[in-house]
Amino acid sequence: QGQLVEAGGGLVQAGGSLRLSCAASGSIFRINYMGWDRQAPGKQGELVARITKGGSTNYADSVKGRFTISSSNAKNTAYLKMHSLKPEDTAFYLCTAESLSTARLTTVGWGQGTQVTVSS
Repeated sequence: QGQLVEAGGGLVQAGGSLRLSCAASGSIFRINYMGWDRQAPGKQGELVARITKGGSTNYADSVKGRFTISSSNAKNTAYLKMHSLKPEDTAFYLCTAESLSTARLTTVGWGQGTQVTVSS
């Protein structure tokens, strides 16, 4: 079955930047969208960003103007460029993708997650 492999998390000081990536593999016919959610202790899970196969994007209000999501359809890979990071961005970031499998079943999957920690 399909897999989502994430990379790019780490520790950065406030105002810095990080780039996350998420690569999908497996029995994929088409990816409908990819993106990231984030989770932090004691906080509600939050949709961070999404990008569709057609290239349309949406972002949480809290990251608009600072984060940019992009993708390579040929590589089934999404990228999240995060700039002007704030301590409030500290969270466990989980890549997600909705895809149509080669069996023509629509599924939503999740990556293993990556920690982003922003120091003040």
